[in-house]
Amino acid sequence: MTVVIGLVLFFHTYHGFGQVTTAIDSTSIQIGSEIRYQVQVALEGDEVIVFPEGQTFTPLEVIESYQVDTLKHADKIHITKEYALTQFDSGHYTIPRQKIQIGERIVFTDSLQVAVRDVVVDTTKQKMYPIKPMVAVEYTAPIDWKKYAFWTLGILVLIGGTLLVVRMLLKKKALKEEELPAYERALLALQQIDQSDLLEKESHKEYYSRLSDTARKYINEEVYDHAMESTTDELIAKLDEEIKTGSLALDRATVEELKSVLKTADMAKFAKSKPDKGVAKADRNVIEKVITETKAAIPEPTEEELWEDEAYRQELAARKKRQAFIIGGVSVIGVLMISLLIFVMMKGAVEAKDILFGHPTKELAEGEWISSTYGTPGISITTPKVLIRNNFQLTEEQRQILKGNETFIYGSGLLGDFYVAVTTVQFQQQMNVDLEKAVEGAIKGMEAQGGKNITFKTDEYETLGGVKGLKVYGELEGTHPLTKQEQKAEYSMLYFAEQGGYQQIVVVYTKDDRYAKDITERVINSVEIKNAD
Repeated sequence: MTVVIGLVLFFHTYHGFGQVTTAIDSTSIQIGSEIRYQVQVALEGDEVIVFPEGQTFTPLEVIESYQVDTLKHADKIHITKEYALTQFDSGHYTIPRQKIQIGERIVFTDSLQVAVRDVVVDTTKQKMYPIKPMVAVEYTAPIDWKKYAFWTLGILVLIGGTLLVVRMLLKKKALKEEELPAYERALLALQQIDQSDLLEKESHKEYYSRLSDTARKYINEEVYDHAMESTTDELIAKLDEEIKTGSLALDRATVEELKSVLKTADMAKFAKSKPDKGVAKADRNVIEKVITETKAAIPEPTEEELWEDEAYRQELAARKKRQAFIIGGVSVIGVLMISLLIFVMMKGAVEAKDILFGHPTKELAEGEWISSTYGTPGISITTPKVLIRNNFQLTEEQRQILKGNETFIYGSGLLGDFYVAVTTVQFQQQMNVDLEKAVEGAIKGMEAQGGKNITFKTDEYETLGGVKGLKVYGELEGTHPLTKQEQKAEYSMLYFAEQGGYQQIVVVYTKDDRYAKDITERVINSVEIKNAD
């Protein structure tokens, strides 16, 4: 009896035959010696051949994979690939079957037996020596450039952040000092001059420059707003004028003292004059006296002047805060942009985006995978997440035919980001399952779940354990169950008929998802049917 049932979805891989032969140069070697393993494919046309790469010869170890050699003879093309294999433990080993892809077909080579012998030492002829003591050697670890790049990036960010904080603190301190009244700021500047060691270093030019600037800045803010750029004579003339008009009730003798100190400062700055320390300290006291008496000589401001001055101060403070905020923000953005640029250069734009913003299938690929067995007969499979049992409600007709039906799934649906389903079915009576006909049921099953514009190809398939079945793969379109947007998807399905029932594995993923393709290949390659004949 032949039965076709399409409950879920299906699969397929093809066993093509372009003559494939294998050979080894020796079936017995000593420990650590080399075996030459040769695969030769004879083709009548041009087809792409993919030979195995990596450690697929376990328990033997690949020590070298040689270049492919091509030879055309008569009407055939002979393509030869060689590997150098070895083993460092004695014993009898099996070189496992190797998977060769010829175009879209899959061919498996035969397994080969080899013996690895111990090296026999004749102790009667070979002189024995004592074991040499252990010698400490300096270990030089290989340079991990990625690790150093991350450390460099972290240090740059740390340095940038530290400089930004220091700059903001200095600006904050400067703003606080500028918020002080002009008189208090002038006295603070004189205290800072006292605390400096400019006179001890004989830096008279710097000492008198700061002394002169302190007096000029105070006068510039309180009396004459061009004091900083005026010459000494122009400044004194302006103060005399203010005294005559009654705008400044300052003693004339104090003005003369200021004139004397400013002249001395000019000599120190431009003529490199160096008054002794006593004169310099006396001049400092004169400046403090001038500032104090000038403050007392300035008439009390009117209410209108006070209001204008306060409004000006508030506007000035707000402007400086805005400038500090803009500078700080630009600095932070600059550091972040440089860090991001370095990160993108190291990782690449696509991977950097996935790391920063996350990617659902990337997290699946890099997480801890689960190997488990599902259903009866058991399907052994490795998946990113545990598959959850999904109980089907069978019709009365199906109950009469089926003895058991188990399905295990992961994902939000056939057209989600990533979907895996494993199904095993057992019949009440021994039946033959037509796998080719079952493909039609698989396609109808996908259409029933919202798939459309479905394309498919079928190939024969054989697991590493030798269980034969079908592989179905292709593309489909449909609506994403969460975003409700139309999307294209790719699928792969494996379909087996073992122990009077059938087994099916389905993997569906969003098209062009590079992580999902790798996950699918790993899932499919892990499939084995337990207790299969």
